[in-house]
Amino acid sequence: MEPKFSISEVCSTSWQRTKTQIWVLAGLLIGMTIISFTLGVFAMPMQTSIVGRIVTNLVSYVISIIFSLGYMKNLFQALDGEEPQFSAYGQQARKTITYFVASLFMGIIVTFGLCLFIIPGIYLALRLQFYAALIVEDDAGIIESLKRSWEITNGQGMSLFMLMLAMIGICILGLILLGIGIFIAIPLIYMMYCYVFRKLNAPLQIIEEL
Repeated sequence: MEPKFSISEVCSTSWQRTKTQIWVLAGLLIGMTIISFTLGVFAMPMQTSIVGRIVTNLVSYVISIIFSLGYMKNLFQALDGEEPQFSAYGQQARKTITYFVASLFMGIIVTFGLCLFIIPGIYLALRLQFYAALIVEDDAGIIESLKRSWEITNGQGMSLFMLMLAMIGICILGLILLGIGIFIAIPLIYMMYCYVFRKLNAPLQIIEEL
């Protein structure tokens, strides 16, 4: 099947969208990093017991889920040329359990695939990766999000693999730039993910040219 996107197109368009809101997107990441560090410091006394570790890890995980879902919504807003809204985090919070269970299912599936000589696991991860975007954008359920991700990525395995390599390269470049570049690399990688999702989920949708 013919690829529905090119890496150069994804990188170019995603960067154009990202740089228009880079200070907001990077600032949110920095803010989340500070919050996580602060919570970790205050939670240290609780780490001495098993119950304390479970509670702190659970709270940290829930916060990271809410941030991930809200941040993805912000990126979709930026992709549409809108100002990212903080209200997105409250709106996406109700999808925490859906996302958690869907992630658990995907983790089991991918782990099983990795046990089959690694390559099947990578393939499954590539095909199922857009479950999160479907939960955020289309309010899809647990099974529906995984099923639809599988459907929209049909025949796009090699293109998605090349996209993954490009994302890894951008991440490495961000780390090389004194580590600070990662706060630019991560929003760009997320934007690439969102842009490709839009291309696959609605191939006839015309994305306004910059």
